[in-house]
Amino acid sequence: MAVTCNVAQLSSCVSAITSATPPSKLCCTKIKEQKPCLCQYLRNPNVKKFINTPNAKKVAGTCGTPFPKC
Repeated sequence: MAVTCNVAQLSSCVSAITSATPPSKLCCTKIKEQKPCLCQYLRNPNVKKFINTPNAKKVAGTCGTPFPKC
C-alpha cells in the first residue's frame, strides 16, 4: 500500500518529541506508517528542525523504527 506523505500524520508524536514523554501507541503507529517519508521531511527546513532532534530520534527508537540515514 502506498504511503501518503503528510507530516501532519505525526501530530500525535508532538508531545513525546517536545516534552520527552513516552510516545503513544498512535504515535508509534504513525511513525511506522510515515517511515518511507522521513527523509523527505528531513529535506524540508521547516520540518527538519522538529524531526532532526535527539528526542525525535529517541521516540523513533522507542517505537522500534530506526531513524533513517538520508
